[in-house]
Amino acid sequence: MPSVADIAWYDFGGDGPDLLLAHATGFHAHVWLPVVERLRSQFRCVAFDERGHGDSASAGSFSWHDFADDLLGVVGAAGLERPFGVGHSCGGALLLLAEEAVAGTFRALYCFEPVTPAFDDPPSAPTRSPLADGARRRRELFQSREAAYQRFASKPPFSRFAPEALRAYVDHGFDDLGDGTVRLKCRGEDEARAYENSAGHRAYADAARVQCPVTLAYGSETDAMGAWVMEPLAARLPDARVEVLEGRTHFGPQEDPADLAARIVRAFTAAAA
Repeated sequence: MPSVADIAWYDFGGDGPDLLLAHATGFHAHVWLPVVERLRSQFRCVAFDERGHGDSASAGSFSWHDFADDLLGVVGAAGLERPFGVGHSCGGALLLLAEEAVAGTFRALYCFEPVTPAFDDPPSAPTRSPLADGARRRRELFQSREAAYQRFASKPPFSRFAPEALRAYVDHGFDDLGDGTVRLKCRGEDEARAYENSAGHRAYADAARVQCPVTLAYGSETDAMGAWVMEPLAARLPDARVEVLEGRTHFGPQEDPADLAARIVRAFTAAAA
């Protein structure tokens, strides 16, 4: 397994089979806490900060294949035994990439809008992205966590988050600076580099290598990875189903953590039957 010396991971506890959670670009492991609180009675939950996010180092390549290697390293470091996997956006793509690289790693996957551009021959170099441009302009400094919370709560997409999800994002997503202010842990340049590498991986091209059951979910109001992406991906996966979360956007896991947790339990119960 790859080394995870520079990757922060967290055992959130729980009883039952192992479950690994992977977050979206710009987020961190603790944003999963509102979902984890509803899963701990049935799963041992582990999550990690992707490279350049949360408390993980930002050095080195931002290739998503390397991010997937980090994920595999966490599987080994945490002693996970054929875990279930839950991923959102980038995190969903990383789960697919990890299973493609090491078949049999996961029992089943639940991927909410995994970023899987339909390339059989993906670009070999980072590509310009409006999301990257926006990340580089993003405000990083705030007077306090409460000031950051109020700012985010007033603007989409964060204004649609459940309060508990926004609190988890803010409470664990900032560093305290010496002058009393706080700064985003995921710096704009690192987030931008992640976006610029989002098309240069083979999760779609190598989907046939994924042998475990996969649930692909998307929000009915998404402007990101909707049916136009999920249906072609499902057709390439050997064992896949697609479900739609009505009234949700690309940030469905943060908009209704309770509903997502219930859907995860149903999907994995069916996969294990």
